[in-house]
Amino acid sequence: MSDKVIAFFPEAAFGPALNSVGIAQACEKLGHKAVFLTDPGMQGVYSGYGFDEYTVNMSEPMPPEEMAKYWTDFINGHIPNFDLTAYEQIDNYVKECWEAIVETAIWAEKELPGVLETISPDVVCVDNVILFPAIKRYARENNKPWVRVISCSENEISDPQIPPHLSGCGEKDAECFSVYQNHFNEVIQPIHARFNEFLTECGEATYPVGEFFEASPHMNLLLYPEPVKFNRSKPLDPGQFQYLEGCVRDEASFEVPEFKVHNDAPLLYVSFGSLGSGDIGLLKRLMDVISTMRVRALFNVGDYESEYDAVPDNVRIASWYPQPSVISQADAVIHHGGNNSFNECLYFGKPALIMPYVWDGHDN
Repeated sequence: MSDKVIAFFPEAAFGPALNSVGIAQACEKLGHKAVFLTDPGMQGVYSGYGFDEYTVNMSEPMPPEEMAKYWTDFINGHIPNFDLTAYEQIDNYVKECWEAIVETAIWAEKELPGVLETISPDVVCVDNVILFPAIKRYARENNKPWVRVISCSENEISDPQIPPHLSGCGEKDAECFSVYQNHFNEVIQPIHARFNEFLTECGEATYPVGEFFEASPHMNLLLYPEPVKFNRSKPLDPGQFQYLEGCVRDEASFEVPEFKVHNDAPLLYVSFGSLGSGDIGLLKRLMDVISTMRVRALFNVGDYESEYDAVPDNVRIASWYPQPSVISQADAVIHHGGNNSFNECLYFGKPALIMPYVWDGHDN
């Protein structure tokens, strides 16, 4: 074990969290010590993989039950918006997400500096879509590098020749680029102004409207396979930007369960992530369709297992699966376009049907 400590600070969502776990596992195999900074809502995720955790409140502290209810209500309130286009989601889901994201950055500034001082990491890796000033300040004052991890879509790093982040525009549809970006900037402007005021208070330079983060001057890791990368007007410098190709965490092995029927039939895996699992109506309709097919299907239903009184004989449900271990055995996957699912299907060479909901799903 070396004396290098690498601190990971992923967004409080399972996609970024589990991608960072994969990177951290690789770092430890190289002899380094990986630790995690975590929002209370994700406590236990990283320690479950054997990593030390340090808590950073990113919102007003509340009991775990209240926090869980807050996010459940937030997701369920937006389920009707999941049926809208990426452009139509700017005025509701996207706007409210950015409001919440800015608040997390402001709240984190209260505790993050002290936590970084306690850990004294040699490198800080942040996987988020917004700047945390304490990380840049720690790196600057201690002459340490910080790394930006991009676990959603590659177009978080913008370029005039590629679709705007979250837009779902076709790669050559310049008119779509303009229409989406202009409306996004208009809707986001008051939220962006609040963030810039916060940056000024922290002694950091402000960003142009629509931008909330920057590339690290040291290293940026993109969870994206280079063969399918965007065709940029200014190619990314490989000395500063590394495509991770396949970044798949080590998971527990998974034994495919027995089904009541069709145990010799092809296996489907269906998962719409933690967001999409709240769309119970859609998942039930999919089950109805799959019940007419000679296949087996594993459905990830998240925290809503109790909503399913009965399932078809060729379907099994669970609140969680060790996804890489399942996809490696599946014959095909139906997913929401989340970047982990997208990359894991490519990594294992599995065909996928993508039904995008929000965020990186549209771009993938």
